[in-house]
Amino acid sequence: MARALPQLDVLGNTHVRLPKAQPGTLFGKGKIEELKGMFKAAEVELVVIDGPVSPVQQRNLEKEWNVKILDRTGLILEIFSDRARTREGVLQVEMAALSYQKTRLVRAWTHLERQRGGLGFVGGPGETQIESDRRALDEAIIRIRRQLEKTVKTRELHRAARKKVPYPVVALVGYTNAGKSTFFNHLTGAKVFAKDMLFATLDPTMRAVNLPNGLDVILSDTVGFISDLPTELVAAFRATLEDALSADLILHVRDIAHPETESQAGNVRTILSSLGIGHETPQIEIWNKTDLLNEEDAGRVAALAERKEDVFGVSSITGDGMEVLLAAIKAKLDDERSTDILSLPFSAGQKRAWLFQEDVVQVEDQDENGFKLTVSWTQRQKERFDAL
Repeated sequence: MARALPQLDVLGNTHVRLPKAQPGTLFGKGKIEELKGMFKAAEVELVVIDGPVSPVQQRNLEKEWNVKILDRTGLILEIFSDRARTREGVLQVEMAALSYQKTRLVRAWTHLERQRGGLGFVGGPGETQIESDRRALDEAIIRIRRQLEKTVKTRELHRAARKKVPYPVVALVGYTNAGKSTFFNHLTGAKVFAKDMLFATLDPTMRAVNLPNGLDVILSDTVGFISDLPTELVAAFRATLEDALSADLILHVRDIAHPETESQAGNVRTILSSLGIGHETPQIEIWNKTDLLNEEDAGRVAALAERKEDVFGVSSITGDGMEVLLAAIKAKLDDERSTDILSLPFSAGQKRAWLFQEDVVQVEDQDENGFKLTVSWTQRQKERFDAL
């Protein structure tokens, strides 16, 4: 995970068996001395521990090893901070960082921060507001929460505006680095930041898209999920998943070539469930990155996908499987159709053209007053026609 931060040069990693965590130092004395020698020989400046570290443990280990230390939550915050692009994303990072620091900064970190001289870790604009007392922390949190409330209201206005143009919302979700942004770019032609690294997308990116099969949708790319994400971070970043909460269809993108793809998929389902997204929202599972499989594995995955309902193997790079997937998306979003007879004056050429463009006209007659059309359409199409 540390490799997701470009400013870090990862020198190596090691697994430490921990039968019992020591309250003051996490590790035993012998292991601390052994690791100290390793870090000194490699000239290590930052140690990342993949797990929780208490403020006391962090302070003592930093003193013993003479390095800076990040635990799992701190590293995730750093990655989020590095990826945030929009105002809302930046504020969410600051809010999560302050909430994280509130439990550990006052007694355990203030003297260290003076030594670190600003640092970059768990930083961002919010860190300058953090002083040596809890009141300053609380004031910073309140300030950011107010700013965040304004951005949330703006998003709500945008969401209300989208409802007036009733395109269905299709949300992409999935484990981080599953290829959601590449899939998004393939369908939309958008140049969303897509790279083979964790948390490449933090902020939701939305586009009104006419898919290759003629279907108009609003496509939303969301932040990638990760296992063991601390609950306070799930809460802080819930707004980035709001569009998934109100989506007409959820596309769960999986990296089918990853050795832990099943475990990753389970984590995504657990988080969706915790957010209140259940089986009532239609879902399609996309087994992405089939181009990375060897011939034998590709055949096995294809056979397995065919036996499962609403599962499709695709490659966002080569486009393999996309046509079948798009047909399935359209079938999921096609509402029940009703038949109506419309009378349009000759001056309503734009509306008439739209009906033919949507392929809903079954019969058309013409008299001295204009056009009489029999249409078969969905409720969503009817609402869009009325808005023309």
